[in-house]
Amino acid sequence: MTSIEQMNNLPVLSSLLLLPLLGAAVIWMLPRSKARLVALLTLIAALVPALMTVIGLDAANADFQFTEQYPWIPALDAHFRFGVDGISAPFLPLTVLLFIAVVLASWTSIQSIPRVYYTLLMLFASATLGVFMSIDALAFFLFWELTLVPLYFLISLWGIGPHRRYAATKYTLFMLAGGIPLLLAIAFLAFNHAEVMGATPPAGLSFDYRTLLETPLTPGLEIIVFLFLLIGFAVKTPLFPLHTWLPIVALEGPAPVAALLVGLKLGAYGLIRFTVPLAPTAAQELHWLLAGLGVIGVLYGALAAFSQTNLRRMLAYSSMSHVGLVVLGIASFSHQGLQGAVFQLLNFVVIAGGLFLLTGYLHHRLGSTDLIHLGGIAQRMPLLAAFFMFLGLASLGIPGTSGFPAEFLILFSALETHTGAGLAALFGMIIGAGYLLNNYRQSFYGPVTQDQVRVAQDLRTRELITMLAFTLLVLLFGFFPGLLLDLTDATVTSWLTRMQ
Repeated sequence: MTSIEQMNNLPVLSSLLLLPLLGAAVIWMLPRSKARLVALLTLIAALVPALMTVIGLDAANADFQFTEQYPWIPALDAHFRFGVDGISAPFLPLTVLLFIAVVLASWTSIQSIPRVYYTLLMLFASATLGVFMSIDALAFFLFWELTLVPLYFLISLWGIGPHRRYAATKYTLFMLAGGIPLLLAIAFLAFNHAEVMGATPPAGLSFDYRTLLETPLTPGLEIIVFLFLLIGFAVKTPLFPLHTWLPIVALEGPAPVAALLVGLKLGAYGLIRFTVPLAPTAAQELHWLLAGLGVIGVLYGALAAFSQTNLRRMLAYSSMSHVGLVVLGIASFSHQGLQGAVFQLLNFVVIAGGLFLLTGYLHHRLGSTDLIHLGGIAQRMPLLAAFFMFLGLASLGIPGTSGFPAEFLILFSALETHTGAGLAALFGMIIGAGYLLNNYRQSFYGPVTQDQVRVAQDLRTRELITMLAFTLLVLLFGFFPGLLLDLTDATVTSWLTRMQ
């Protein structure tokens, strides 16, 4: 038996899922001053199984690997089924890396009840990893909903704005509302399987993702399932007009937590993993709807970002614009488009997440990220200014960064399949360059007018290490995109085969 086969037989995914939960328990066994250290060490340990899934993955095999199954509700055929393929595996180590960066960003800024804060972070990490590795529809929904509880308290208790509780409530209500069509779609799929099998529920019900992929749907039911899944995932992506929770959470919530929300696009991942494969014919018939939502997101997000006077709100709308490009790539139903979409979602983790962490560093030092309170930052914090510019350029898809191959693949496929939408997306990217450079000029250049800026400290060692790690990843995948494209190739080909 080869080392890769041996690795596949290890409970890698369940270990990865349980490590943050173990860390959350250990936090309460040690003095409160050790909470942040326990969280950091736990996540560093979680990097090992997360990297094992990528290193041990057979990229030529499109099937799910590292599969595990544990009973949950056997009478309904609902189990904790875990597995990863070329699309989901890269998200695991990058997710853990972003949580490590968030812990480091919270190192000195979290003084109030740190045990609770880091425990909630660990719970959120576990639920997020569960979303990426679940291949049981009901278990996926469970982890999806479990992300709400820690986020509500993280935003409401440690938010940095006066309306943080309102932001937390609005986010939670939006997500709960989005969960209703999601659960209904999953129920329809399970009952349809029972009907196809000629069984009376609960006999014949199935929530196994692999089984549901092979279960035919009637045309009418497929349209309903597609629309319900689309609405459920669009809320969290977010897509226009279901996006209104994002700017207020970005402004009122803690910056490290906002970095998780803009960096981990679980909604867009759900579109790729569930919406299109489970209703492929409906997706093709309604390709214009996906493309339309994508291009509206690109343009609306870019125009809204251009008018913002706060860096965090600007980045929130910017992420909305870029995720619209991802949806446009999905709507192309082409090999290049889907690979570009997955690549761009992975970019979000290090680029969008990194930019939000940098604004968090700024807020921690200056108490504000309003443009009126900034200016001349590059004189006092040249390292922070340099990393912000680099990641900002990466978000625009400058050659040499990981943003370039992702956006090139998406635009190439969009111009081929939806020419008008592709041209509109190009226009949105031009606007993106405008708002980024304009906000950067106002924030980082010009005279120093604020006392807080004059005495501000540049990046600390832990912050510098975080940004260096993110920068190296952006350069690595910018110069060697094949590292990710080869990993996703077979799975993307299998995904497209279902569309045919």
